Amino acid sequence: MNRSNPVYFLAFLVAIVAALGGVALAKGGFYIGKHEGDTLHMVEIIFRMVAGEIPHLDFVTPIGGLAFAPQALFVTMGYGIGTASMLAQILMAIVFLPMVWWVGIGRLTPAISAFFGLVIMVLLLALVHGEAERSTSISMHYNRWAWAAAYVAIVAALVPPVHPRNAVIDGAIVGVMLSALAMIKVTYFAAFALPVAIALLLTGQRRALLVSVLTGAIIFAGLTLWLGTGYWLAYLGDLLTVTRSDIRQMPGDSFDAILGAPAWLGASIAGILSVVFLRQSRAHTAGLVLLLLLPGFAYVTWQNFGNDPQWLPLLAILLFAFMPPQDMTNGLGWNLRSATKLTAVAALSLGAPSFFNLAYSPFRHYGIVTEDFSPLLPRGGVHADLQTAQIRAMRVDARIALDIEAMGLARYREGANREETAIFLGEHLPTCALEIGLPSVFDAIARDMEEHGIGRGEPIFVADLFSSILWLYGDFAPLLHGAPWYYGGLPGYDEARYLVVTHCPVVQEVQTRVLNAITARGADNLKEIRRNSVYTLYEIL
Repeated sequence: MNRSNPVYFLAFLVAIVAALGGVALAKGGFYIGKHEGDTLHMVEIIFRMVAGEIPHLDFVTPIGGLAFAPQALFVTMGYGIGTASMLAQILMAIVFLPMVWWVGIGRLTPAISAFFGLVIMVLLLALVHGEAERSTSISMHYNRWAWAAAYVAIVAALVPPVHPRNAVIDGAIVGVMLSALAMIKVTYFAAFALPVAIALLLTGQRRALLVSVLTGAIIFAGLTLWLGTGYWLAYLGDLLTVTRSDIRQMPGDSFDAILGAPAWLGASIAGILSVVFLRQSRAHTAGLVLLLLLPGFAYVTWQNFGNDPQWLPLLAILLFAFMPPQDMTNGLGWNLRSATKLTAVAALSLGAPSFFNLAYSPFRHYGIVTEDFSPLLPRGGVHADLQTAQIRAMRVDARIALDIEAMGLARYREGANREETAIFLGEHLPTCALEIGLPSVFDAIARDMEEHGIGRGEPIFVADLFSSILWLYGDFAPLLHGAPWYYGGLPGYDEARYLVVTHCPVVQEVQTRVLNAITARGADNLKEIRRNSVYTLYEIL
């Protein structure tokens, strides 16, 4: 194999980090064009960690602490949350760089290693989660980071090293990457850990497999000594909460759609053909492991918002790494080298819209007109460097039901198949869901409470998807054991001093479930103390 030049490859990786990371920082802040709610979810978790709270033990989240620890580090150092988010991505890219370099120079040709490194650095440094919609966003950054770790682990395990062959380094890299998956988003670990272990075993990397297991065990033991055994039980509890929840089990299409719907059928066909061509070209181990990986690819794609098949560039990398000889044919007389190459090109083509959206998102972000943006946290001080599109922050739009008596359309309601809203304390809540303007609504509620001298320094529970987030907008306390993103139950409600019921929630179904749960356990201890056109406030006695 024609190996990559170690110096050139290293320089290439450093140049990518400098270019993508540098242009992101050069804007002087982070300007998001969508996903304000997801961003607030991230911000609350980071601020909680900065204050000394530990994920899972002190608040509910199915996302691992490593997804937010780098940002928390830079916020602790005094950076605004916008700048800290970008610095965190650069830090992750720097940490990944030597491992990507090692895997690339020992397993891949110069061209393939360059593409391998490019894709991973883009995943780590992009300013959008994927898909083809061009607005910038930091939401779901952990999905990109987890894909990057999966790329490194899978290529290191499946593509046998040529030289230098060093089982200790190879195994340590795989162990670190799998541990990172477990500590970023455990669904990736569940999807890929077994295929990676089988790949190491079947490719003769038994010592590397042993080292990877030992590396993971050392990391696990270290975290246990630091955080205690209760941390893992709490993490498992959060994962089970999400698994049992029917609020957001699949943030997109159904699993069968991910396999066979028009938007994804091409990817499924490319994956199946890849297995067939690898097996026919006598790359039996690669074909078998890829067959084991495909369900994990589909599962992670199904489980992630947007259902973005980020595994397609990885599929192309593997196909190029196992390209058969020029003269090899199958039983139908097809030239397997050509067939494999065409399948790899098809995978690249199918993944191109998302990849290019990721790749030039920092440059697109640099060209944003900052006058069109306003702080996501209006009174955030140094954290005003995280801004959102003004039209999405200041324009408050909602989706309401018009099949009501006042509109003369009530006769059509029976066939509308509309979910009933809650009847809370004898009041039937209106059908209304907030579309945009989330920052303005939270800011208005916080300011109104402060103007009336209510809730200063107290924890507040909001009957909505963002049940514990109001403290980011006013002088209130974080909700201990709250959930920055609601998945079920009443997390943190027992610690709350006040209950906020918005008249137009973000997710009506969530509000209904929360209020029904409160009613079921008894609402006699609630006293209404404030009501306006935006919300009703109850004191929890």
